Amino acid sequence: MAKQGWEDSEFPILCETCLGDNPYVRMTRQGYGKECKICTRPFTIFRWCPGSGMRYKKTEICQTCAKIKNVCQTCVLDLEFGLPTQVRDTVLNVHADVPRSNVNKEVFVAKMDKELGNNSLVDYGKADSAAREQLRKMARHEPYYKRNKPHICSFFVKGTCTRGDECPFRHELPVDNGLQHQNIRDRYYGQNDPVAKRMRKWPNKYQSVEGERWANAPYIVNRTDKAPTLDAPEDKSIKSLFITGVEADITEDDLRGHFYAFGEIKSIVVVHKSRCAFINFATRAGAENAVEKSYNNLNIKGKVLRVQWGRPKPQGPKEDDATEGTVPKEPLTLDELLDLAPPPPPPGAGRVYYPSQDPASFGTSTREYRP
Repeated sequence: MAKQGWEDSEFPILCETCLGDNPYVRMTRQGYGKECKICTRPFTIFRWCPGSGMRYKKTEICQTCAKIKNVCQTCVLDLEFGLPTQVRDTVLNVHADVPRSNVNKEVFVAKMDKELGNNSLVDYGKADSAAREQLRKMARHEPYYKRNKPHICSFFVKGTCTRGDECPFRHELPVDNGLQHQNIRDRYYGQNDPVAKRMRKWPNKYQSVEGERWANAPYIVNRTDKAPTLDAPEDKSIKSLFITGVEADITEDDLRGHFYAFGEIKSIVVVHKSRCAFINFATRAGAENAVEKSYNNLNIKGKVLRVQWGRPKPQGPKEDDATEGTVPKEPLTLDELLDLAPPPPPPGAGRVYYPSQDPASFGTSTREYRP
């Protein structure tokens, strides 16, 4: 079979939850090891363990399909808000339909593979500000690592598991909450997703009500209705902000044009290789004002950026603090100066023995013998 159209990648597209909290995660990579569950093209699969006590995870869809919907290759949830595509697309009123027939799907995916590059069909910058605010209220802003727990042991449910604590699966009884019937295809296409149904209460006869927006339905999910805030660090010397998600087309002038209104800026450092930037304010009040206005609300050139407080630089003990509480030393007397060791000889002055270097002081003869 020809490899034309097959996907080869060096690193997966993952969300923070699936990647795990281990900064030294190790992955296994297998080229063309599996077919995508959406477009059925062979692609490079990755397998890793997110952390201690968690189950091994692997990529399920190819990167092209992930870019089309801007979702994680493993959990198929939105990369920006961590929500099901059914919730995101309905609130944003986005219709990024992917063909389902085999022929049309192959042509569409091949076309998107050439056009997208590192971008996505989902443009948050063009969305309504009220819809984005609605998604921010529903989103989970911290990684939910409980999603990486092992699956329930089926032998334990039957009462026949004999491995005890050595069993790699969870010894719990399943709960019938409707989430056990999740399907990757339904989640990707945004139809009949049990997670999305649980997050919102569907209006009655929604399919027949024209113009009724699902976004106006009441909440039934464990999310806070208040916009999240970022607590300021206790160290008042921290006046810098750490910006992530900085693409190559976002320049220093673009960042300065947004943050200059909050206070005087000392410097801006942009690191495109790491997709991040540092905004250093002259005052703490300016930095706090920038965080208050820009946290979860920063969009430049259609790119959603994340704002965090910078970290203080590690500093050694100051000279004043090191000598605090100690008695100052008095100047040396003449007798003490005479007892000090002689200074080192200048270059080329010949060999000079110091008390610790004199061989005679250790019982070794200094007489030279001729062969």
